Amino acid sequence: MNTLMLIGNPLGHSFSQRYFEAKFAREGIEGWRYYNAPMADIEMLRDAVISDPCLRGFNVTIPHKQAVMQMLDRIDDEAVAIGAVNCVKITREEGFRGKIADGICLEGFNTDVYGFRDSLTEVIADRRPDALVLGTGGASKAVCHALETLGIRYETVSRRKSDGSLCYDDVDGSVVTGHELIVNTTPLGMYPKTEAAPEIDYASLTDNHILFDLIYNPGDTMFLRRGRRAHATTIGGYGMLVRQAEKGWEIFSNRLM
Repeated sequence: MNTLMLIGNPLGHSFSQRYFEAKFAREGIEGWRYYNAPMADIEMLRDAVISDPCLRGFNVTIPHKQAVMQMLDRIDDEAVAIGAVNCVKITREEGFRGKIADGICLEGFNTDVYGFRDSLTEVIADRRPDALVLGTGGASKAVCHALETLGIRYETVSRRKSDGSLCYDDVDGSVVTGHELIVNTTPLGMYPKTEAAPEIDYASLTDNHILFDLIYNPGDTMFLRRGRRAHATTIGGYGMLVRQAEKGWEIFSNRLM
């Protein structure tokens, strides 16, 4: 039995296990199992990998997408450029000196960038609106990389002002008006705290705006609902989840060419 897992903390919001279990059943894929492995500390990964000899890979979610990189033996060039990993393939190589254990090689990828880019271009087509990216964590890094590859200018927003980011106090009406694509990469509004939303000037939104929320649980967040009240176009995170999961499956099952 080949196994896959999801690591992060918390995992109660995640659909990944259900998605893969349904995929395996629907497509008649035998000999694979997917399970959740909550980890408050990334150092817990070492024991999880060593103790499961059938483990072929794992997905990574909040808050470990950057911290996991220090434990990997190889990292895909695009994941290096992004600075975050959400998909790790495990191979057993005799004689290999791995960081976690001899004979075990961990190779990191970022499939978030595929999921986000494909979901966004399906909606914006040839438009290239300036973007505001809410959050500066691992998911934000994938989004920013995707925007760069699409030729979209962007600014990031953090809870604390820095040389490279605005803070939420800076995001007034003029900033919102000047950025017609707004992407939420924060966990604000994620289950179970579904009434939360990033603090921006929603009154300045127009029907030219596009709001993209990476959250997929719930599918319709407060951020998106407030956008629709202003007649903005909204995109939920489920389509991105499916796309990045399928790319991950290509990696785990050696189908990536």
